[in-house]
Amino acid sequence: MGLFFSKGFTPEDLPDLTGKVIIVTGGAGGVGFALVVHLARRGAKVYVAARSEDSPEEAIQRQYAAGLGNGKGQIVWLPLDLADPRVAKKSAEEFMRKEERLDVLINCAAIIICPYVKSHDGIQDVVMVNYIGHNVFTRTLMPVLKRTASEPNSDVRIVCVSSDGYDAVRHPVQFKSIEDFNLEYKDNVFPWPSLQRYCYSKLLVMFYASELQRRLDEEGVPIIVLTTHPGVIHSDGVKKWLASLKPGLITTCVHYLVSRFATLPTQGAYSTAFAAAAPEVRVEPRKYRGGYICPPGKLTAVTPVARNPVAAKEMWELTERFLSDIGV
Repeated sequence: MGLFFSKGFTPEDLPDLTGKVIIVTGGAGGVGFALVVHLARRGAKVYVAARSEDSPEEAIQRQYAAGLGNGKGQIVWLPLDLADPRVAKKSAEEFMRKEERLDVLINCAAIIICPYVKSHDGIQDVVMVNYIGHNVFTRTLMPVLKRTASEPNSDVRIVCVSSDGYDAVRHPVQFKSIEDFNLEYKDNVFPWPSLQRYCYSKLLVMFYASELQRRLDEEGVPIIVLTTHPGVIHSDGVKKWLASLKPGLITTCVHYLVSRFATLPTQGAYSTAFAAAAPEVRVEPRKYRGGYICPPGKLTAVTPVARNPVAAKEMWELTERFLSDIGV
């Protein structure tokens, strides 16, 4: 049992999702894999949006092998590479050629720890995958999301998986140029530079979700945007990061804490499953709109670092300029 797991909500509490169409990015592994199983078991048609190198077809077979129970759920692969905004856009367009509706979009894929690399368009990979790629994917899907939201009795949600790690960013942030997306933190001792860059990317996710909700509200679009914290997860990404750390007292302590308190991905998916489909979210939209859900399904106040509407708007506008410059 992990630090963040407690009795309360479980995915078995979700209603019948038959007829719902859901996308889970990063659904081939970790928390995303567990989410796909949880939602498909309730009858949803779930698209596993993942790169071909993530072996999504094998993952889908494992998901079916995990058992969908008495549900009539279906699992489908959607090729997606968030590292390149152009590819992310094409993936969303491909989905819209296949489907007429989209009830829930779950932006779950993430790079946890990676080298400081700028693979595409001068933006470091952790920011491109965790934030900008999802931004492009979501905005391209917006027509089908809005169309579904306009239907009677619809319940359309966008769920962005973040992390309590966003609160590790304690310095002032600004978004004047794309270099503000490329903070390296090379002088950080603790958290380590790679971990701090990950935390920074998750702060960007928090800003994005709050500004997206504000804009949808301004348009009068009844889509609910939520962010979630899965908890400390004993995932493959965390295992690789731990293996990369240099021996020392701090590393030993981190290994102990993860082994002692981290939860399995199945339980780590609970907060996001709640955000995606729990009925109380739609029953009380004013309460949950723009909310942050912690395990297992608790609406939680965010810290002041994420409550910065000026920074959120500034980041949004910088992202739009960047995407315009690269023709996306």
